Formats: sequence, C-alpha cells, structure tokens
Amino acid sequence: MATLVRRVFKVVLFCGLFRLLLPYVHPYPVEWTESQSLAWLHAANRLGIRDPDDLFFWVTVVMNLVATTLAYVAIVKLWRYCRR
Repeated sequence: MATLVRRVFKVVLFCGLFRLLLPYVHPYPVEWTESQSLAWLHAANRLGIRDPDDLFFWVTVVMNLVATTLAYVAIVKLWRYCRR
C-alpha cells in the first residue's frame, strides 16, 4: 500500500509541476513578430507541417516536459538528501 501511495504521489507531483510551469515556459510571447512568423513558417514547411501553430504547440509541450522533468529530478534528489 505504501508503494502505491508513493507512486501516486510522484505522478501527482509531476503533473502538478507540469501545470505550474505551463505559463512560464514558452519560446516566444503570444504575439509573433513578422520575422518570427516567417521562421516558424519555414521550419514548419521543412518538417512537412501545414500550420506553424501546430509546430509551436509541440515545441512548447516538449520544452515544458523537459523543464518539468528537471524540476522533478531536482526535487526528488533534494528530498532524498534531506531524508538522510
């Protein structure tokens, strides 16, 4: 039972960190300049994606997952260090 609680806590911690970091981790502000729009359009075309907003969405999701993973690992290591 204790193992289940620990696993559920870890999942909830990861999801909470992901939700907490959503407004803070993103590549650009909401409004793109013309040069940024062209850069996203060229990148999307090279990858075979029709809409640059789709590429922007997945880049943002990956950035959030990386930031969340780093924060999660740091918290778990700090927790283990403080338990000793």
